[in-house]
Amino acid sequence: MITPGEGLWVWNTSVLPVQTAGASIRPVRREFSAGGVLVRRLRGGWHLAAIRPAGKDVWALPKGIIAPGESAADAAIREVTEETGVEGHLLEKLGDVRYVYMWRGERVFKVVSFFLLRYTRGRLGDIAPAHRREVEETRWISLDDAPTTLAYKGEREMAEKALQICARSAL
Repeated sequence: MITPGEGLWVWNTSVLPVQTAGASIRPVRREFSAGGVLVRRLRGGWHLAAIRPAGKDVWALPKGIIAPGESAADAAIREVTEETGVEGHLLEKLGDVRYVYMWRGERVFKVVSFFLLRYTRGRLGDIAPAHRREVEETRWISLDDAPTTLAYKGEREMAEKALQICARSAL
């Protein structure tokens, strides 16, 4: 709980208090998601699995809300499989992307934890009908091109980190 004037921020509640002009406090909803940069060697180069979300004309990384009791890493693995149809094993955490957006007039503070995954099996685009409504299209994108192809700055930064890791290690 926060009391005005105490300067105390509590992060284990469903809303984050934000102090605005005039010392009033209004809640900000928080969301925690996880996503993956799933990489695979194709035609001599590294590629990542990208999605085009339904109703959008952009390329993005697969990601989604962390379920209660689920770890961020497990959520990333699940979301990648649900949204792309392919599976991978966890290599390492790449980092977090933080941003604020508006949803139905409410400010939402979101943290997305991204993980590097290595392809193990599956066919890109072989998505279960229950998840097909979320994803319009899937594609292997060259990891070299991903920092300019992906639509969102934070995701481009995660792809750049993955590119650096793949360039310096055998995976």
